[in-house]
Amino acid sequence: MVVRTLLADSGELALMGFRAVFAKVPRVNLLGEVHDEESLYESIAKDRPHVVLIDHTAQGFGADSIREGIRHCKDTRFVAITPDPSPITLMNALRAGVTSYIKKDCGIEEIVEAVLATADGGKFFCGEIVKTMEREGLHLDSINEDSLNCGPVMLSEREVEIILLIAEGQSYTRIADRLNLSPNTVNTHRRNIMGKIGVNSTAAVVMYAVKQGIVSPNKFLFNTNG
Repeated sequence: MVVRTLLADSGELALMGFRAVFAKVPRVNLLGEVHDEESLYESIAKDRPHVVLIDHTAQGFGADSIREGIRHCKDTRFVAITPDPSPITLMNALRAGVTSYIKKDCGIEEIVEAVLATADGGKFFCGEIVKTMEREGLHLDSINEDSLNCGPVMLSEREVEIILLIAEGQSYTRIADRLNLSPNTVNTHRRNIMGKIGVNSTAAVVMYAVKQGIVSPNKFLFNTNG
C-alpha cells in the first residue's frame, strides 16, 4: 500500500529534512505540508492522508490539533515527532489520540519505520519515548478521559504544595530539603495524593495540577527536560 503522508510542522528546516527522507521511500506519497491547524484540517478533509507526521509542539499546533484532525477523518493516524517531550507533553498527545511517538533526533530508519508501521495499523514508539513512559508509569491502555479524577477532593495545604513542586519537576529529595521533611514523608504524601485524586503516576499528578489550576500549562510548552 502506498502511504499518503502529510507533514505538519512550522519549522522549515525540519520540513526540508522530512522531504529529503521520504523522497527516497517508494511506499510514501507526500501529499504536502501544512504550517498551522487550519491548513491541517483542510488538508485532512480534502486529501484524507493515511498518516500525518506532526510536531504538535511547534508554533501553530497543539495536542488538540491531533484530536481535531482525527475528527475530520477518523481513518487518519498521527505520528508525533517532537524534541524531547516533557511527561505532560507526551501525555497530552497520547490522550489526544496520537498513534505513534518519536523524537526529532531519531535516526532516519526509525522515522520511516514509524510512518510505515502506523500506516499498516501498528504503533511505534522510539526507545527514548518508551523510557519516558516507563519512568512516568504511562500505560497506553489506561490513558483516557476517565483516568483522572477531577472532582472536588480534600487536599491539605502541604499536599497542594507538594503537587506544585512535583509539577515543577523537583525530585523527592529536593522537595524534602525545601520543605524540611524527610524523603520518606514526601513519599507518603505522594502516595496519599495519588490515592485522593485517583491516579497512579507522576505524569498524572502533573496533569491533575494543570487541570485544577495549581500550575499553568504554559510552563510545559517548551520544556524539553523530560
